[in-house]
Amino acid sequence: MASLQSYLLYQMIRYWRRRHPIGEFGPDGYKSVRKTIESGVKQGRLPPGVYLEPTRAGDVPGEWIHAVGARADKVLLYLHGGGYVAGSPASHRALTAALSREARVRVLAIDYRLAPEHPYPAALDDAVAAYTWLLDQGYSAGSITLGGDSAGGGLSAATLVRLRDGGVALPAAAFMLSPWADLAGTGESVRTRAALDPMLGGDLAAFASYYVGPDGDPRHPLISPIHADMRGLPPILIQVGTREVLHDDAIRLAERVRAGQGRVELEVWDDMIHVFQVFPSLLPEARRAIRRIGEFLRAELA
Repeated sequence: MASLQSYLLYQMIRYWRRRHPIGEFGPDGYKSVRKTIESGVKQGRLPPGVYLEPTRAGDVPGEWIHAVGARADKVLLYLHGGGYVAGSPASHRALTAALSREARVRVLAIDYRLAPEHPYPAALDDAVAAYTWLLDQGYSAGSITLGGDSAGGGLSAATLVRLRDGGVALPAAAFMLSPWADLAGTGESVRTRAALDPMLGGDLAAFASYYVGPDGDPRHPLISPIHADMRGLPPILIQVGTREVLHDDAIRLAERVRAGQGRVELEVWDDMIHVFQVFPSLLPEARRAIRRIGEFLRAELA
């Protein structure tokens, strides 16, 4: 059974979304989404014992998040969510700080380029560039992990495929939180769970079109990794909630990894909303999920 905190947060977000549906943002709706996401940044602070350092991974801006006790020789490259049109390292600091503490690694969160100003493959190019920059800094592939949420989760899967196809040594492990892995929106949950999802609802088509671009194909395997060949990838952990439209994206992505003879652990969290892990200070479920990610990463890095 979900916690009382989860129930109250669910009702609060549902109320806000009824007043601000994604579908009513209009042609420049991504600007409103960016403003909404970043407005919460000013309210958040890094927890005690966590330190931030702005940096550049080559040409890609980002920041280091380092919790006390985290190993300097182990790294998590984190790709934030936001529908490819919004979000930043700053918007996800509560999550990356908790991940650094639980996984005991430094976290490099990058500020990859956003659509519609920079459609595919800009975000993917930046993710690959940041990873290869880490290798150039002397980190071995076995000391690096990769993760992301929502769009960043799908981007993490695409990054693995792109690295593999380019002959680059792959990270030790990866995790994906509610990955957006099908930008064509063909999963049944996009329709059947729209009324349950207070975060995304059923209207992701506009965000997808921004990232795909006018001449792109939403079924391209590096845009929608449910269509990618997932052979030869490192161990992957996927977490998803039952109250979200991307439920089937996560299920089908896990099936795709298994079809490629890969090792994947799929965790379906009952009654949880889209990327509930971003609320560690509010939800006991978020704290348990992050601890699980930390255990997974530590085991694979060992």
